[in-house]
Amino acid sequence: MTGELLPAWPLLSAFLAASFVLAVTPGPGVFYVVTRSLLQGRPAGMASVLGVALGNLGNAIGASIGLAALFAVSAVAFTIVKYAGAAYIVYLGVQALRAPGTAVDTAPPTPARLGPIFRDGFVVALLNPKTAVFFAAFLPQFMSAGAPMLQGVALGALFVAMAAITDTGYALAAGAAAPLLTRARGVRAAGRYLTGGAFIGLGVYSALADTRK
Repeated sequence: MTGELLPAWPLLSAFLAASFVLAVTPGPGVFYVVTRSLLQGRPAGMASVLGVALGNLGNAIGASIGLAALFAVSAVAFTIVKYAGAAYIVYLGVQALRAPGTAVDTAPPTPARLGPIFRDGFVVALLNPKTAVFFAAFLPQFMSAGAPMLQGVALGALFVAMAAITDTGYALAAGAAAPLLTRARGVRAAGRYLTGGAFIGLGVYSALADTRK
């Protein structure tokens, strides 16, 4: 019914089921969360989850107000945002490669700075036009006829919340494995190369992939 914040239960239940399936499917956001959790511990993973969730929420709101429609019809706008996001991911990889290593592999890791990790997760998620286009295509299928813009925002927020819960599961699982990797000889020394190479590869893939499809 027009004016309702959420659609009727049949549509809403279908939306929740579809959202859960999509949320548990690994993507760039999950990759970022798992990498941070595995190499920097559980607090870094949780900061990543919050950053990615906020960036995804920004895309959901943007899709609801028509930003994704602009990406769908303007190749220039889509390409600019896509390459900006890819360049930032590559930048994260370069920064990881340039980080100083430790003299002793078994030395305890220094506490991660959670602010920059949160910021990087937010930017990686926000500068992914594929997410905005996804929301623009996905949300209307579950909206009531004549629904206000706020219904799209509400559904987008629900999806982001579900994704944040599943991302938290990934972060906790990877964070639990982090101490085992820290104690493994040579892992700390190779960690920054693994992180840097992974982010650079993800950035290159994001730049070359035809994400509009």
